[in-house]
Amino acid sequence: MINKFRAFSKTKLAAFFVFLIAIPFVFWGMGGAFRSGNTNNIAKINNKTVSTEDFIDHINQLGIKPYIIKKNLENKILENILSEIVSERLVDMEINDIEISISEKILADKIKSNENFLDDNNNFSRVKYEKFLLENNLTAPDFETRLIKEELKKKLFNYIGGGIKSPYFLNNKIYINEKKKIEIDYFDLNHAYNNDVSSSEINEYINDNEEVLKEDYIDFSYTKITPKDLVEIEEFNQEFFNKIDEIDNSIVIGTNINEIKKKYNLDLVSINNYKVNIESEEILKEIYSKRNESNIQLIDKNDYFLLFEITKIDKILPNKTDHKFIDKIKDNIFIKKKYDLHQELFKKIQEKKLDNNEFAKISQNQKNIENITINQITDNDKFDADSVKLIYSLTKESFSLITDKENKIYLAKIKNIYYDDLPKNDRITREYLKKSNTNVVSDIYSSYNLSLNTKYKVKIFQTTLDRVKNYFR
Repeated sequence: MINKFRAFSKTKLAAFFVFLIAIPFVFWGMGGAFRSGNTNNIAKINNKTVSTEDFIDHINQLGIKPYIIKKNLENKILENILSEIVSERLVDMEINDIEISISEKILADKIKSNENFLDDNNNFSRVKYEKFLLENNLTAPDFETRLIKEELKKKLFNYIGGGIKSPYFLNNKIYINEKKKIEIDYFDLNHAYNNDVSSSEINEYINDNEEVLKEDYIDFSYTKITPKDLVEIEEFNQEFFNKIDEIDNSIVIGTNINEIKKKYNLDLVSINNYKVNIESEEILKEIYSKRNESNIQLIDKNDYFLLFEITKIDKILPNKTDHKFIDKIKDNIFIKKKYDLHQELFKKIQEKKLDNNEFAKISQNQKNIENITINQITDNDKFDADSVKLIYSLTKESFSLITDKENKIYLAKIKNIYYDDLPKNDRITREYLKKSNTNVVSDIYSSYNLSLNTKYKVKIFQTTLDRVKNYFR
């Protein structure tokens, strides 16, 4: 039940405020501003310190197991916990600075009006109150202190952003932006791409990218080692693994595969001038994939050990008579042409050099141009959500590149925008008043956050933090 008294601290408003304060601490205080300092303190806010004891006590109160902290040290778990502490201290310091307080009468009224402590006649029940304290292992002073802190935070939030009532024109602006209908002309850029690739383009592309296009051809030898090969029985036993260890040690000291073959009487398969392809055996694909690692390797494959050595790697440019190679070149050239067209169109849109005549010209044929009306900002039946949001940010006669859910790319023009004002409907009016208030409060909090950055100077004593980390390692 005690969670009901802490509910406000879990609301979006409270979480947003604490997160807002934590942001400069995490990204500024935890960055290059780490400093060594007092070994008894882990952080300092203006002239107020956070001691190592405070930090450890807070971790214990959170109930996080030591092995969880150890496992997440690299994920900055201690930095995040410290950030929470600093955020809470900043809130407390603001409350004191602004001189926000709560009277004993208000506190008593809060307790007496809580539904958890009311009897069947809606009167405060001392018995229920004391039962609550016993069930939660609390004393009355502890509970009241917690309640005071939550109420003070609530009053601070109200002090900063409370009492906001956004004017109609802001509510109406949000409503129009979300509910307006936008008519667009658009066409699939597949109609505009140049699919033809000439021989000269192919030759030029090969000459410009010769090193990148070269493919690896390898010479190698390999063998599959089973217990039958080393100890002349089918089962894996300690003698077999001892010999595997011997082979592994031989590799470490530089023994080549032919010397290992002779010593253990292994059968080798040798392949020259090999390049992987779709039809290749899985074992050959694996060897090829490891060609840039150690020349000789021993890999446990569960049913056997794979021993192989790559003796040579040649980088060879495929022959122009290789149809697969030429098809790959054509695909690369086509992709580059598409990219270049997108960049050209994007630049023209940015510089406002794209007009209706060129829009029609790029489409190749007027019949390729389609028309659709998007009914609201959440209408993503045709185009993806990000594209719709982009469209809703543009003005009439604007052009844009947009995509659908299949990642097809279109060139679009905003043809018309139709909208109605916010209707006089209580439910809709309240909905958009709430949205507008949230935006206004967010702006207020952003401004308030900037003032906190100059008002409070946060130091982190890195040496102390490292010492705490070492404790958990």
